[in-house]
Amino acid sequence: MHAAATDPDPTICHPFLPREAVVREVGLRDGLQSIAMVLPTAHKLDWLRQAHAAGQREIEVGSFVPARLLPQLADTEEVLAFAKTLPGLFASVLVPNLKGAERALACGADLMMVPLSASHAHSLANLRKTPDEVVAEVARMRAARDASGARTLIDGGVGTAFGCTLQGEVRESEVLRLMQGLLDAGADRVSLADTVGYADPAMVRSLFEKALRIAGDRLWCGHFHDTRGLGLANAYAALEVGVTRFDACIAGIGGCPHAPGASGNVATEDLLFMLESMGVATGVDLHALLQLRARVASWLDGQTLHGTLWRAGLPKTFAPAPVAARAVAESQDR
Repeated sequence: MHAAATDPDPTICHPFLPREAVVREVGLRDGLQSIAMVLPTAHKLDWLRQAHAAGQREIEVGSFVPARLLPQLADTEEVLAFAKTLPGLFASVLVPNLKGAERALACGADLMMVPLSASHAHSLANLRKTPDEVVAEVARMRAARDASGARTLIDGGVGTAFGCTLQGEVRESEVLRLMQGLLDAGADRVSLADTVGYADPAMVRSLFEKALRIAGDRLWCGHFHDTRGLGLANAYAALEVGVTRFDACIAGIGGCPHAPGASGNVATEDLLFMLESMGVATGVDLHALLQLRARVASWLDGQTLHGTLWRAGLPKTFAPAPVAARAVAESQDR
């Protein structure tokens, strides 16, 4: 009886956390690129339709890379075209080079994410370029974007920011140097990624605090893997220092083909549940998203899936965060 009078109001966000956050779904690109099977285009369009209906407003729909390298993403142009018909959806694609960027610009992508690895060894394995050569490529992309008059944003994603399975240690100073280089080259946004799941919350806090001092509101996103079970803890550490956008894959699928052991992105549904439970509004209907997860699992039958919310279900005490003051995908600076 007395407990009811002292229980915290579940509609009030914790005072040290932001009121709103965005979870960008990257399963259609990062997730599917690591699965040998090729998901039919019709399933991808259904995935997009249901994700949008559930309230997801930022989705990475594919990658403009040669089909012979990633046949799983050969239909990116068609998937992107469909994504652009969904009201309010901010559709991004990954581009590894200028040719890919030109395709993204021609197809009207809202954002193109350019992967840069702070690990020299991984950069050569993944893109056959040194990190500084990738920075130079971003400058060429910026010039092409400006010349075209397109409004497509450029996001420079610094991967292996906390270590690398090929190289081992990656110094904070190198990550920050390359991040500054991307901004100087013309990237509109920069992001940091724990590509191989080496980070812990203390490392995340340290690096993101320094990155925020350099990039300010141009620090776009945190990308974490749950390879060693710390994905949600790392996202929470980034949230505490002011990061409000995160990548995630439904069912925790994904990884990098050129980084041994880089398995398991943070599961979208688990991350959304953590945020909403703490009063951080995402605008996503978790019941609808869990239905989509079940559908995706049926399409990926036999593949290794991750996450825990789908198994345990939402608790009876769960209440979504209030969204009245929210302007997540529709009005945040872009």
